[in-house]
Amino acid sequence: MGQASSQVAASEHSAAKPIGMLVAAVGVVYGDIGTSPLYTLKEVFSGGYGVPVNHDGVLGILALIFWSLIWVVSIKYMMFVLRADNQGEGGIMALTALARRAAAGHAKLRTLLVVCGLIGAALFYGDSMITPAISVLSAIEGLGLAFEGIDHWVVPLSLIVLVALFLIQRHGTARIGILFGPIMVTWFLVLGALGVYGISQHPEVLQAMNPVWGVRFFMVHPGMGIAILGAVVLALTGAEALYADMGHFGRKPIARAWFILVLPALVLNYFGQGALLLGDPEAARNPFYLLAPSWALIPLVGLSTLATVIASQAVISGAFSLTRQAIQLGYIPRMHIQHTSSAEQGQIYIGAVNWALMVGVILLVLGFESSGALASAYGVAVTGTMLMTTILVSAVMLLLWKWPPILAVPVLLGFLLVDGLYFAANVPKIIQGGAFPVIAGIVLFVLMTTWKRGKQLLVERMDEGGLPLPIFISSIRVQPPHRVQGTAVFLSARPDAVPHALLHNLLHNQVLHEQVVLLTVVYEDIPRVPPQRRFAVDSYGEGFFRVILHFGFTDEPDVPEALKLCHLDDLNFSPMRTTYFLSRETVIASKLEGMARWRETLFAFMLKNANGNLRFFNLPLNRVIELGTQVEM
Repeated sequence: MGQASSQVAASEHSAAKPIGMLVAAVGVVYGDIGTSPLYTLKEVFSGGYGVPVNHDGVLGILALIFWSLIWVVSIKYMMFVLRADNQGEGGIMALTALARRAAAGHAKLRTLLVVCGLIGAALFYGDSMITPAISVLSAIEGLGLAFEGIDHWVVPLSLIVLVALFLIQRHGTARIGILFGPIMVTWFLVLGALGVYGISQHPEVLQAMNPVWGVRFFMVHPGMGIAILGAVVLALTGAEALYADMGHFGRKPIARAWFILVLPALVLNYFGQGALLLGDPEAARNPFYLLAPSWALIPLVGLSTLATVIASQAVISGAFSLTRQAIQLGYIPRMHIQHTSSAEQGQIYIGAVNWALMVGVILLVLGFESSGALASAYGVAVTGTMLMTTILVSAVMLLLWKWPPILAVPVLLGFLLVDGLYFAANVPKIIQGGAFPVIAGIVLFVLMTTWKRGKQLLVERMDEGGLPLPIFISSIRVQPPHRVQGTAVFLSARPDAVPHALLHNLLHNQVLHEQVVLLTVVYEDIPRVPPQRRFAVDSYGEGFFRVILHFGFTDEPDVPEALKLCHLDDLNFSPMRTTYFLSRETVIASKLEGMARWRETLFAFMLKNANGNLRFFNLPLNRVIELGTQVEM
């Protein structure tokens, strides 16, 4: 899952060798879904679902896994979802921006689609905590098969690996990221080799490629059929990464890696584990590790641990990227974003997100203690995000692409039916232990909607006492104040009103600068805004200018750098002549019409602790003056 390690420009895409791009895509994109064989069949047959470990049961489950990989990943994501790119960018927030644009003329539908996107994003954060926990636990559990009496060390060792992973995040992943591709290619080759070894023992397992076995399983076990999808879906965890990481590699390398290496390796390994179960039903306690020869067990545990760390890294990096997009789109308070690479824009680190994820992962490992127990919590967030993605893609296909309904609707209904069945199968997990990602998702959804609505109300409250710009300039002509040298830049959320910081400065200091720039930063529903469209300026006379800077949701909002694009003779943004004036609002919850009192209090707390404009816009520390004001919500 996750938008991991590198931001590669389109020109670099074309220049890179196809094999290099394929290897890189394998390393970054497929870590999550690539480690699913560690626990999927183990959970199916040992997770309390009651699936018989016999010929029909094994072939039925393998048929469900095989055709799920074909329908959900190969057809839905590869053929349709990957085409829903937002200027090359993917992921649930990029798709939400695209769907919001598609429904521009339908206010209620637009709101509904935004809500779906926020739900998907909120569930993704829950998944970002579960993926590292279940992946590393399942890898370390292999030691229990190699050494007797070491089971009680699984949790401590897992915690050591996971805490170390979070501690190195601040240093960036550029160096270790170079190794991701070759290690994951080796991992998939080993998966395929183990699968071939198992299949050679019982070739009849290949019959499971016939979908009839899956249909027969549902007919023979009607009550168990839907419920078992809650375990089968573990084979699909990480499918969202195919779309989320599209901006890093492009659609073709991701698709080629899937069909050339990843899909064959996964299918071979699942069928190899199935063949093992046909010969030894007792192997259901851990079919992945028991498929390997005894001499290969220790090296396999080491390789599995590396693969799960890479999978976890992708999800953590994805959480950083998703957070940055959500900040730019106005759904999350501003946070300090640290760039860990001077060459790659996608290499970022957000401390607040990193430590929150680490605490969540530690609690999950200590609370569930095994990958089998965690599997009961896994799936709710994954299927929820997949369902939201399908809904958003449906809107894009019908409203933006204008696909003929007679062609698009049947396909979309098929996607919604399958995603709906998988989600319904995971709903009972909420009671069985899956409440954690749901609760985390609800909390994050409330935080995001409260922040968005609170910012809207704050602007409205500020506008109530605002002064229209033309009236203010007219008053300046009538009673001109004392002017001082230099350029004053006042940041304002509204381009048609006088910033409160300007009014406060004039009221208290009784002066204006020679050039007064009223600056508004606008975020577009596209990933990047080209330099030629970054800057728009209007002159109002009397030394007043209205400047609007346009950024995309993956752009770095460096205001001083952007202002260098202005080449007007009347404006001088040299560092020693320019002073930035900021307004910091303190919100006071009140009985005025707006949000519920508790949400107003929550918004006030979030606003107080949000990262200020100074850092976020990369303003020079010694050229900023901040003026405060109180606002009743």
